Amino acid sequence: MPSHAFLGAYQGALAADAVSMPVHWYYDREALRREYGDIRTYLAPKNPHSGSILWRSEYTAANEKGEILHDQAIYWGQRGIHYHQFLQAGENTLNFRLATELVDFCQSHGGYDPDAWLEHYIDFMRTPGRHNDTYLEEYHRGFFTRYAMGKAPRKCAIHDEHIGGLAQVAALCYALRDEDEEILRATVKLHVGLTHAHANVLRAADTLVRVLCRIREGLNVHAAIQREAGDWISGSKAEKWQTQPDTYIIGQRFSPACYIAESMPASLYLCWKYADDFEAGILANAMCGGDNCHRGAVVGAILGAAHGVPESWITAAAKIAQDESTS
Repeated sequence: MPSHAFLGAYQGALAADAVSMPVHWYYDREALRREYGDIRTYLAPKNPHSGSILWRSEYTAANEKGEILHDQAIYWGQRGIHYHQFLQAGENTLNFRLATELVDFCQSHGGYDPDAWLEHYIDFMRTPGRHNDTYLEEYHRGFFTRYAMGKAPRKCAIHDEHIGGLAQVAALCYALRDEDEEILRATVKLHVGLTHAHANVLRAADTLVRVLCRIREGLNVHAAIQREAGDWISGSKAEKWQTQPDTYIIGQRFSPACYIAESMPASLYLCWKYADDFEAGILANAMCGGDNCHRGAVVGAILGAAHGVPESWITAAAKIAQDESTS
């Protein structure tokens, strides 16, 4: 569905995140299967999370300007806490909840304004009850540490090299779907750079935009990846690896962790292997564990752009405009 590729990308990223949410950051894939089985649909998270290392994470607001944990603060430092313990089946994690905020923001503001978006982001994060997620990624904590120190919002990005920086890329492509590709690429780079001051994350974000643009023009997944993402993954190698288990490829060849140098090619590999099957791709990504939610920003977006997202996978929490006449 090339004419509606960006809508599919947006919906696909949300779906991939939501189906991965209960098994997010399970590095022990045997434990993942033991506790959740073979995932086929949206599930609610279970406490305790046997692989949770939330207890290692720390954040103390320097002052009220940096207060972003609110009533979730009591769970930080505790063992076994699920990162997304209060989310419902099919609900999106915080970074993708912000993606839906971004779409609504662009629609209400008639486009993208980085300073107005930062004001919205700061208000969203500092207002209790705007979301129900327990875990806040490092970039949120770093941003608000700097903000609490008195730095201007445009100066609060940290050197974050995680794939979570791509969570809003498909959303921005959808929101700005009528823009010229060069403007879109520049806007995505600007937006991601507001929180992720890392060259590799910005490069990955640009790659994702270019792949989505090629799919919108009519290329299939393999052709789009070969043309725009060859510096991240070899198509010939990906073709040979397909006989090996996904958990070997994302576990031995590529780390299942969040660092962009490994997680971007891991995500593109899953797109390559499941190029013709959106559902199989997002389920395989979920079952690989690790940072599957944020790999979903790539897997769900690319496969969703290529094939659209079946109605059964469109999350209720997304609140996406369905009027394709505006797409």
